[in-house]
Amino acid sequence: MRPPIRRRSRLFPAGSAVLALAAAGSVLAGAAGPASATGSSVRADLRADVNRDGQVDVSGGTDKTGEDSWSVGRGAVFLPNIDDDTKRCPVTGPGGSPLSDAKLAACNDATDTKVNGSADASDLARVHSVPMAGVSADAKGSLEITTGGKHARLFVKRSGKWVLVTSRTRLSAAELRSGVELGVEGTDVVRDSAKRDGRAVVRLTVKAGSETTSDSVTLRVAPLLTQHHLQDTQQVMVTEVQGQGAYSRLQQKFVRELAKEVGKAGVTKPLVKFTKYADPWAQDFVEPAYVSMTGPGGERQVMRVMLRSAQPDRDAGRELFEKMRGRDMGVVQVTDRAEPDDWSLNSMGNLETIPPYAHGGRSFPAGRIIMGERKDSGARPSKVMRTLLKSQGLQDPLLLDTSWLGVGHVDEFVQFLPADTPRGWRIGIADPKAGLRLLRDAKAAGHGRTKMFSVPGRSDSPAPRETIDQALADRHLVADNEMAARRIAANLEILKRETGVTDGEVVRVPALYTRDSEASAAGGQDVPVPRLTRMGAGADLVGALKDRGQQKWLAKNPAASSPGAKAPATVTTSAYVPGAVNGVLLGRDRYLAPRQWGPVIDGKDIFTEAVTAVYRRVGLKVSYIDDWYTYHLGMGEVHCGTNTLRNASSAWWRLPATA
Repeated sequence: MRPPIRRRSRLFPAGSAVLALAAAGSVLAGAAGPASATGSSVRADLRADVNRDGQVDVSGGTDKTGEDSWSVGRGAVFLPNIDDDTKRCPVTGPGGSPLSDAKLAACNDATDTKVNGSADASDLARVHSVPMAGVSADAKGSLEITTGGKHARLFVKRSGKWVLVTSRTRLSAAELRSGVELGVEGTDVVRDSAKRDGRAVVRLTVKAGSETTSDSVTLRVAPLLTQHHLQDTQQVMVTEVQGQGAYSRLQQKFVRELAKEVGKAGVTKPLVKFTKYADPWAQDFVEPAYVSMTGPGGERQVMRVMLRSAQPDRDAGRELFEKMRGRDMGVVQVTDRAEPDDWSLNSMGNLETIPPYAHGGRSFPAGRIIMGERKDSGARPSKVMRTLLKSQGLQDPLLLDTSWLGVGHVDEFVQFLPADTPRGWRIGIADPKAGLRLLRDAKAAGHGRTKMFSVPGRSDSPAPRETIDQALADRHLVADNEMAARRIAANLEILKRETGVTDGEVVRVPALYTRDSEASAAGGQDVPVPRLTRMGAGADLVGALKDRGQQKWLAKNPAASSPGAKAPATVTTSAYVPGAVNGVLLGRDRYLAPRQWGPVIDGKDIFTEAVTAVYRRVGLKVSYIDDWYTYHLGMGEVHCGTNTLRNASSAWWRLPATA
């Protein structure tokens, strides 16, 4: 009797109204109000950085045209001032007690009425009044935000200090003659464009005797944008699980090896290490995003925004507030009180970003988000998260079908790679047919008795024993990979249709998948879920991972932890050989993949050789890191256990050329 194959069942832009209209023309602002001082030669005139060059033109006309409208390519921008430049926000309560999630999120630089230090002034969008040299001595000016005032704040610069503008603020005749500098900050990102479109209309009204003149300018809060792989890696994030247990030691070794690989790729900043909550899936509890505008002097003012996953009970997201929030670093969290049954879809490994493109009359200058949904069951990622992302108006999320995956994340089968082509990027896609072909070729060459995996065993996790012959003879493996190939092909057709990518721009990376729960050939018993999982099942090898959200997911999905439970009607899979597309792009020419641990023939791992050759053909140097016991057995790979901060200084409003 051949030994059973060991299964590792691993559970664990139609844009906003504002920008959709903008794509066709412009977004109408609130009525600015014409000057009403009939016959007067003195008129109020406000100017903002409409052309986004970092200067407010008060003497010419470069910032005059379009000041009362807003489009993707033109219109003044202001930032949601949600960072913490002076680190004033508390992260613990009295006596070091933990704060609630709501209280952690309740503090940032926009929650007070001050400009918090010189650094915070760079987060203010500038508005200037044109000097009114002929204004009379009795003239007074008043300022207000006539649209969007609940979500924006206005300051005036006096004697080198920023002073909050209130209903009682008056500009003197001297200030009107010399012109004043104003600063605008937002108090939040746009969360639902149906309720708020992000505009702020600033109005100056001047009264002199019986005459009144006024002028307005329109600004819009900068869209919250996710990163894409044409943006260079600046820093890598990873969880470092504390303790001296077996899993902790393995995972700490992974972190040390990761640091070496990051350094070799030319990334000089040290790793950001999450250490508090023992959730190893650094890709899943956060999605790095950003907001930006052109600041004074033409330099891009970028504020990173850590977008916490919509998993209220996933404690690891708290460390974004406790550790990362600071100067030019904010955090946004959304709460979905009607939490979907499929907790895993809300992990941020289920959110990736297509690089910028234009196709079919639509343009995505900042790239476009993809997310996975389970079409077979109708489960989708959190509605409030999808609403937030769609409301930014630039990255209209595209949903792909991940019904066939146990975890259900798009990072399990697709990636985007830089390319020296007119488009600038390619699609990397997992190719189960190529994986099967490698095994069949090896068998045909007489190597069928070679072990399927070369990974060394451990006392707490024996190495797999199956051979290539046994793998190919398995009653499910071939059929399931043929199914996976069909599902991947269907998703690829969606991507090609939406982006215009051709087959010649697709990088097909050998892969193999295995079903998440099946009866073994030997005893007919379902294989229980392993202890370390990405999808939410229980604790890790040493009990370090104690996330309440995972326990909640198990409560909703009892079949996931019941050894005798029936397999679901829809067969779901995860990586059999460590998923090479589930790696990390460290540089335009450097890629870090999970070590393959495939069959070794004539001294060479046939999967490593094949994967390396595929990436080399498109100009990438591949390094490998061992993640078998730290992530692979938990239904994830290197990408799932890491995250990246990328250079976000490029102008998100510059439209890409059609490839």
